[in-house]
Amino acid sequence: MVVDPASLPDDVDALKRIIAGMAQDAIHASTVIEKLRFELARLKRAQFGISSERLSGRIDQLELAIETLESDEAESLAAAPVVAEAIESAAAKPARRPLPEHLPREEVIHPGPCACPDCGGMLRRIGSDVTETLDYVPGRFKVLRHVREAFSCRACQSVVQAPAPHHAIARGRAGPGLLAHIVVAKFDDHLPLYRQAEIYAREGVQLETSTLSGWVGATAAALMPLVTLLRRDVIEGSAVLHGDDTPVPVLAPGTGKTRTGRLWTYVRDERPYDGKRPPAAVFFASPDRKGERPVAHLAGFSGVLQADGYAGFNSLYDTGRIVEAACWAHTRRKFFDVHAATGSPVAHEALERIGALYDVERAIHGKPPDERRRERQASSMPIADALHTWAQSVLPQLSKGSELAAAFRYMLGRWTALTRAFDDGRLALDNNPAERALRGVAIGRKNYLFAGSDRGAERAATLYTLIETAKLNGADPEAYLRDVIGRIADHPARRLADLLPWNWWPVSVAQAA
Repeated sequence: MVVDPASLPDDVDALKRIIAGMAQDAIHASTVIEKLRFELARLKRAQFGISSERLSGRIDQLELAIETLESDEAESLAAAPVVAEAIESAAAKPARRPLPEHLPREEVIHPGPCACPDCGGMLRRIGSDVTETLDYVPGRFKVLRHVREAFSCRACQSVVQAPAPHHAIARGRAGPGLLAHIVVAKFDDHLPLYRQAEIYAREGVQLETSTLSGWVGATAAALMPLVTLLRRDVIEGSAVLHGDDTPVPVLAPGTGKTRTGRLWTYVRDERPYDGKRPPAAVFFASPDRKGERPVAHLAGFSGVLQADGYAGFNSLYDTGRIVEAACWAHTRRKFFDVHAATGSPVAHEALERIGALYDVERAIHGKPPDERRRERQASSMPIADALHTWAQSVLPQLSKGSELAAAFRYMLGRWTALTRAFDDGRLALDNNPAERALRGVAIGRKNYLFAGSDRGAERAATLYTLIETAKLNGADPEAYLRDVIGRIADHPARRLADLLPWNWWPVSVAQAA
């Protein structure tokens, strides 16, 4: 803009006011430009992959919505078997397609009794009934032929036969290996069910998406008692937890649009200080991010919660039952974003100072809590004190609206919670265990597009809990679920804890021992 000198006032004070106003405008403009550059750089770093076409995305959404509704129905039926039987008998369902002839068959003989249970007389074999179940072992399908021999008593003519084989899910023709494979492929390998159906069809196995959806819903319902026990063990039996959440788009019924639900995780990980409790990650789903959600999740927890600065956690800390520990990784990330966007030397120095704290952590990893606390007091506290003093001196020199100033305010505003780890050797510097647990959710979210329903999100939370906890304990999640799905229906309720991932032994190993 060109200023006509003739239009300027002759009064010196008036000219000073004009110059001061122009200076303020320049500062404001500079701040806005910095914000825009920062946001542009952040978006460029976040962008990856190829955006799908609108039509393709819409088709995928419809596929996933149908999957979820079918899984919801199957879960309801699994939870109410008597009602399920009535519905199934009343419904006019098409006949089941025979299992593919080209698949290898493996016979499982269910022999009858040696003598008549009624009179003790001698039995003669009169035939058998065969039930075929589709199962999966790593790399291939197979069919299990359950042969139940039938006998009649020579003395009293009674007919006796072995009981019908137990199915992993009621009225299902899927073996535990196949159910485990489907669940892990969806929730750990991030393959939606309709894509799995396409893969199976290439192997000559035609499975409708509706069938797969029903199996997933019934499997989640069958495993729910174990997940309930696992959640209780983690929430009520831990002294320190890591907490975080992530958005999950959920289909809003009847609108064709999505709303944002949440998946929450709480992780116990005592491995950095060689603690005695096994690592575990439990998940919960909710339709929103209200503070009442973590309050309900952690109703039975007393201890330290390590989390980000989400305000919804504040009511937990207000009770005094739960103590806040903040996350140095979140703090560092704010300075990193500024440095990546602007090359700020001040942000670089902040990164160097925070990095020195992590140098100490690498040296004390795996040591007992008391030793970790002593080393932090001796080495980490001086670094942190110097960082605090430096930050207080730098902040007044920065533009209040800048992202760099916001990063400093974030750090200083949480200083007590950030330095709590230096007084407690059980604590980590950051909330990375919870963030790692949510990585699979983030990848799956890109493939699923949305959860489909609130119950679909709850089902995901159930299965993520078992899969992620199995992985934390060094177990192959598919092998673990294959065994547990096959055993849980007949497993004594009082010994359900035997099936928790850290107590689990495959049947073959347990029998050999």
